[in-house]
Amino acid sequence: QVQLVESGGGLVQPGGSLRLSCAASGSIFSNNAMRWYRQAPGKQREWVALITRGGITDYADSVKGRFTVSRDNARNMAYLQMNSLKAEDTAAYYCVACNGGTAYCPYWGQGTQVTVSS
Repeated sequence: QVQLVESGGGLVQPGGSLRLSCAASGSIFSNNAMRWYRQAPGKQREWVALITRGGITDYADSVKGRFTVSRDNARNMAYLQMNSLKAEDTAAYYCVACNGGTAYCPYWGQGTQVTVSS
């Protein structure tokens, strides 16, 4: 089953920007907070950003001030705007739907690769 689909990844130079998109089914999107995670080769999975159903956001310290998470409830879409990208941002990025009360995250996308390199 493919219930979350990420897109927008690619190759970008340091200092550049990308916007990742996450398309979800209506029921999944409307009933869950949306999180972004990333995982680079040889590293553990890292939480990146959170947006609740009500639009409250939070970020990992490593991306705070550079990344912005948003959601469009009418389109069942979540986004991650990434600015001032660094080489260490290189990773596969995943969109994740999580229950706000229990922190249970049953829905994951397949990921989109972001590579920051000159």
